[in-house]
Amino acid sequence: MEELLIKSDKHYTYDDYLKLDDDHDYEIIGGNLIMEPRPRLYHQEVVVTLTQLLGIHLQESHLGKLYVDVDVVFGDQVVSPDIVFVSKDRLCIAQEMNIQGAPDLVIEVLSPSTQKHDRKVKSQLYFDKGVKEYWLVDPVLFLVEILSSAEGGWKRVAVYDEGDRLSSPVLPGLQIEVKDIFGLT
Repeated sequence: MEELLIKSDKHYTYDDYLKLDDDHDYEIIGGNLIMEPRPRLYHQEVVVTLTQLLGIHLQESHLGKLYVDVDVVFGDQVVSPDIVFVSKDRLCIAQEMNIQGAPDLVIEVLSPSTQKHDRKVKSQLYFDKGVKEYWLVDPVLFLVEILSSAEGGWKRVAVYDEGDRLSSPVLPGLQIEVKDIFGLT
């Protein structure tokens, strides 16, 4: 199923988003209402496993909190990344219903139908809004690409494959075997 951009002369806002009452997942970027396809099972397995691995580190380090499939609101724009991390000194952006502002870390597990959107449109939005670190997790190629915010754009920190141990500038002390993320052990 392809990502569906609902074409309309209407400029959608967060208030419009809140009024949607069907069973679909939507995002609003640049006034466009985007319907996201349901993720495949392996995509969900990767999200769950990565959440568990990150959760272990965060329980030990007390660096902040992890959120899964939560709305991240940037004014009238709203996205729902697979995983976000908010550092403990910025937890005030974690509201009852959503995250209001830039998480420290955003993780998108790529799907064939959305990876171009995740790599281009959402990547630019995250950078523009102040996300410090962005992970692109590719469950087809077994790669994790880590981008860090730098002057003028994203800086590629590393690209890890199933033979590597991942670390993160935003999560000091984190060490994850990439093969574990993809269930390759």
